[in-house]
Amino acid sequence: EVQLVESGGGLVQTGGSLRLSCLASGFNFDDYDIGWFRQAPGKEREEVACISRRFGTTYYSESVQGRFTISNDNAKSTVYLQMNNVKPEDTAVYYCAATLEPIVSIHPKEDDYDYWGQGTQVTVAS
Repeated sequence: EVQLVESGGGLVQTGGSLRLSCLASGFNFDDYDIGWFRQAPGKEREEVACISRRFGTTYYSESVQGRFTISNDNAKSTVYLQMNNVKPEDTAVYYCAATLEPIVSIHPKEDDYDYWGQGTQVTVAS
């Protein structure tokens, strides 16, 4: 069974940190690049970070550049999203997604992503 399972969400104070994890199983993870998306209430889903696992390059949306870091642990089939200096506007459900399309920039086209996780809630208290 193909699975992407996010974890690590929760309640955090403004200025605090969280690390989200995306654990992959049931497919050849090595062939896929990964994006992290988020969706806040009443807003469209947006991509905040993505990683080319083949080349190790990372890309970020302007809203999180300099605060979030996406990274990869091949041995654990896991991609992380380190969130630092969080703000109330970071409150959202965060999703990871896997794509066979080579990532060369922020890649918000959701149709290109083959697998999605169920999401993890992040709430930033002001």
